[in-house]
Amino acid sequence: MTLLELDRVHVVHKIRSSGLFGHDSVHALTDATLTVRPGETIGVVGESGCGKTTLAKVVVGLQKPTRGVVRYRGEPVSDQRGFGRDIGMIFQDPSTALNRRMSIARIVRDPLDVHRVGTPAQRAERVRELMELVGLPPSVADAVPGQLSGGQRQRVAIARALALEPSLLVADEPTSALDVSVRAQILNLLLDLRDRLGLAMIFVSHDIQTVRKMSDRIVTMYLGRIVEDAPAAAIPGAARHPYTRALFSATPSLLNPIEPIVLTGPVPSAVSPPSGCAFRTRCPKATDECAGAVPPSADAGDGHTYHCIHPELEVSVR
Repeated sequence: MTLLELDRVHVVHKIRSSGLFGHDSVHALTDATLTVRPGETIGVVGESGCGKTTLAKVVVGLQKPTRGVVRYRGEPVSDQRGFGRDIGMIFQDPSTALNRRMSIARIVRDPLDVHRVGTPAQRAERVRELMELVGLPPSVADAVPGQLSGGQRQRVAIARALALEPSLLVADEPTSALDVSVRAQILNLLLDLRDRLGLAMIFVSHDIQTVRKMSDRIVTMYLGRIVEDAPAAAIPGAARHPYTRALFSATPSLLNPIEPIVLTGPVPSAVSPPSGCAFRTRCPKATDECAGAVPPSADAGDGHTYHCIHPELEVSVR
């Protein structure tokens, strides 16, 4: 059963060109195909500017596709009223994602007010439940975000995202703005909530090893394209795309060490991406053949797909 599906989704932004007239096209997301099943956690990795946040915004409806279809429970989201109630989102920086003038109780209650869920008394009770669920003491209910720590503000953001009992939670770099000492607490909270509430989750992060710990599947993005979709247990040793292998080798794990892969050269521009495989300009295995066409999807079994004509071989990790 599929909860959410992206079917060949493209997002193209028009920007003013460097010349006097006309516009350039930024290919923020290209031919993205992805499925999320109930209760499943999808980790999304890639360098800055690869399209991770655009993918997250498309999922929650904050960004409309230029082409392609997003389906929820088999139906296009464009045909569904109230789709946003089933999707919750946690943004990267809680200090900017929360209204600094509103009390914590009002911030958490806001989705309930907007969708007119229950009576005022029922909403107040739901706010108390949510604050307890995310580990916030009742004493902060009347505080404003500026009076809370970064970790507490992110707990508020999580409570707000869960207010309407969504089936899918999208977390876009949810710990990158937090102190190292607080990150583990928030990650453990998300894992606990996922298991207790049966949530599906899309977890976007630069922290490769954290994504591996949090996820059932890992999606690797490069220059707006999904280049690999693999079971988390297969990463890094069974990663087929050289870019996936390079990402994980750049952040070595003591438990799963692999030989580092050094990438040279800058990431190409999304305004004029290379022909064929976009990764070929930095790939140590690239040949002239890689410039001819975008590599088709290849199947490595067990739901593991990748786009590369010179894939990596499986290696043992110690």
